[in-house]
Amino acid sequence: MAGTAPLAASTVPHPRRPFDSASGSECGAGSGPGGVRHWYENDLGWATVPGAPGEPPRLVTGVRFDVLEVPARAGARALRHLVPGSPVALQGDRMRLLVAAGSAEELPGLLAWLEWGAPALDLDLRALGAGSAMDAPVRPGPAVTGIRPPSGSAGAPAGPVQGAAVWLRPPESGCEVEASLPTLSAMGGVGGAPDLVRLVDTVATECHRVRLRRVGRGPEDSQAFASS
Repeated sequence: MAGTAPLAASTVPHPRRPFDSASGSECGAGSGPGGVRHWYENDLGWATVPGAPGEPPRLVTGVRFDVLEVPARAGARALRHLVPGSPVALQGDRMRLLVAAGSAEELPGLLAWLEWGAPALDLDLRALGAGSAMDAPVRPGPAVTGIRPPSGSAGAPAGPVQGAAVWLRPPESGCEVEASLPTLSAMGGVGGAPDLVRLVDTVATECHRVRLRRVGRGPEDSQAFASS
């Protein structure tokens, strides 16, 4: 595996406001927990559950989509495997890639098949599927004007505005999300959905590289990794 060059600042796109195809305008007001929950449930048809008091609602996974959660730097390298309409969120230094429902159950076997399943490997990669939930990103709007790139990339340190979850690539109102999500059934080029196998292999590779940088491997070990 070859080493990686520093990420360019443009690797991770700025959050954008979702476009309301029905009205021809950007989605409107309602930034409080009630408005956010209404947007997810009524405009997108996504199931939510209340968050803790004073916290945003949570999005139920395993119904319309599952989630791969990885370090932001690792996730940034995987964005090229997604179609433009495939939603991606960021919270702190963690990136959440929406994938087809059922992918969380496939992940352990897929990692093993890709030879990333060794127990000694701590990839810092986890999947959220049936029975789980993720913090609902705030609705994109004027208050979310930008996002700092992942740690290690050019520019400011990582992290969304005030630590809240935000959309890097928001879902669009009135659009079915399933067709844009990476899925195992896309393997071999069948259909137009992104290939889950390529996505998982990329994020696993990048998670491993992030881990090696974090633990500070010596030159000899790094060379062995680069040539493997």
